[in-house]
Amino acid sequence: MEDKVNMTPLVQVLAQLRKEGIATDFTITEEGRLSTMDGKESFTPQQVQIVNFYRFEGESYPGDMAILYVLETSTGLKGTISDAYGLYSDEAIENFMKQVKDLGKDLDKHSGN
Repeated sequence: MEDKVNMTPLVQVLAQLRKEGIATDFTITEEGRLSTMDGKESFTPQQVQIVNFYRFEGESYPGDMAILYVLETSTGLKGTISDAYGLYSDEAIENFMKQVKDLGKDLDKHSGN
């Protein structure tokens, strides 16, 4: 008998990104830098760009929203960091991401959206 595993859309997207070789998980340090989880590498906002992002809305509660950023650093390292929206957002992540060059925004400007 197989156990059914209900994966959230966030987990499904992460699994797909892992298959594509985007396997690094990032965090924000107390100093406000993007860091690999092992702390071996860290980056300023100027050394990072947003390659893609995914928004997720909770099924049972629409206010339960999250965003997953796909990032690339100046060294070519690709990885992800996620944050909640609204009341539960992480101020450190939000402040860092506001300073990062967002390719998605640039693309929106060119597509007329």
